[in-house]
Amino acid sequence: MPEKLSREATGEAPAFDTARWQARLDGLLAAHRIHGATLAVLAGGEIHELASGILHSETGVAVTTDSVFQIGSVSKGYTAAMAVLLAEAGKLDLDAPVVDVLPEFAVADTEATRTITPRQLLNHTSGIEGDFVSDTGRGDDCLARYVEGARTVGLTNPPGATVSYSSTAYNVLGRIVEVVTGGTWDEALKELLTGPLGLEHTMTLPEEVLRFRAAMGHMGDPGEEPVPTPLWNMMPRSAGPYGGICATAADVARFARLFVDGGAAPDGTRVLPEAVVGAMLNREVEMPDQWFLGAHWGLGWGLFEWDGVRGVGHDGSTFGQLAYLRAMPEKGVAVVLLTNGGGAAPKVFEALCRELSAELADVTMPGFEPPARPPVVELGGFVGRYRREGFLMTIAESGGEGRGEGDAEGVLTLTYEGADGLAGTFDPLVWQLTAVSDAPAKTVFAGRRNEKDAWIPVVFYALADGSRYVHFGVRATAKSA
Repeated sequence: MPEKLSREATGEAPAFDTARWQARLDGLLAAHRIHGATLAVLAGGEIHELASGILHSETGVAVTTDSVFQIGSVSKGYTAAMAVLLAEAGKLDLDAPVVDVLPEFAVADTEATRTITPRQLLNHTSGIEGDFVSDTGRGDDCLARYVEGARTVGLTNPPGATVSYSSTAYNVLGRIVEVVTGGTWDEALKELLTGPLGLEHTMTLPEEVLRFRAAMGHMGDPGEEPVPTPLWNMMPRSAGPYGGICATAADVARFARLFVDGGAAPDGTRVLPEAVVGAMLNREVEMPDQWFLGAHWGLGWGLFEWDGVRGVGHDGSTFGQLAYLRAMPEKGVAVVLLTNGGGAAPKVFEALCRELSAELADVTMPGFEPPARPPVVELGGFVGRYRREGFLMTIAESGGEGRGEGDAEGVLTLTYEGADGLAGTFDPLVWQLTAVSDAPAKTVFAGRRNEKDAWIPVVFYALADGSRYVHFGVRATAKSA
């Protein structure tokens, strides 16, 4: 018999086995106590859609492929695409100060106000404290009022000094889009992206969502039965540019496909110029944390490389819903998972994405965990308090401040709690940190709260001026004591 040719030799992508992947999705949701999810996979030039579970644990309504979920911070990719598109059209200069196009923009630091650029907003190097939330009402002026209220927001780091994820920066971008286009951010989204791409199940306002089957968010730690959130949407309209889009998984995959197909819709309609796609996929800055959302950041996307294959992605979370997107343009593959909550959703996505990437793209998705024999690290230099606006992290050696039940000797604990106006708003959270590597420039630990949690990176490093920082949850926090 003739020898079977490899996938590379034939150029053929493997067929998508809908029944098998449906069974896998069903099994993972049941095993991890996730009430419902939709999965969309771009492979072989087609988008394959799967649905599993129920939308709401108190109604029992089934999830279908046309069900709408909150996609959270995956929305940032859409806001970024609009900003870069306007720049390519000559209507916005990404490297001129924000105040040139938005004179009312200001943060608490006068010099930063004068110098921060749209590019720094896009690639998360602006230094603007990232978690400023302000309910400025349902009116069309909500973003203008948000930017006005952000004038007292401080910095996590000097602009351009490091990457620190900033939702606040993306709301400033949303307001820039409004000023340049002359309409609301919501209208610009329809005019520039969802309309030309034909995304009929992508929207931003509750009255639009109510036309469709909508997922209810659920909250719960890994291993617990998730319970419904008090409200369907607990985010204000002003959160739109950084996290306010609702969509089906297939619509998110159709948007992701733009970055696989060079900016063209399947019917040939040019939605994004190739230059816009190229700019968004360009490695702008290197991440201190190389694992959480990618080793680099572009103009809107986290950028990763698995087995030499470059890809883009973003995660999203709202109160009770979690969303995930990964795409590998050169392989023609994209994976989108939308869930209605549950603390183990990251494990479901990791399992599905790893298996789909291996089968459809012949790529191994790397994992992150401490080695079997962690390196010996001198812990004393990391101990202390790390503070940014609204949040305090206390790093302690086991047996000292921050020790939790069951701590092992010779590891660190990270206690995360609210500070300033957020003091006492949530119970302190404690992670156990195990050393992964001890390079001269940075020391990497793996952290988790319990054995049911996935490991997450915690990176200690210094800026060019010598100031000490910890990178945790894609945010930079300076050592204060």
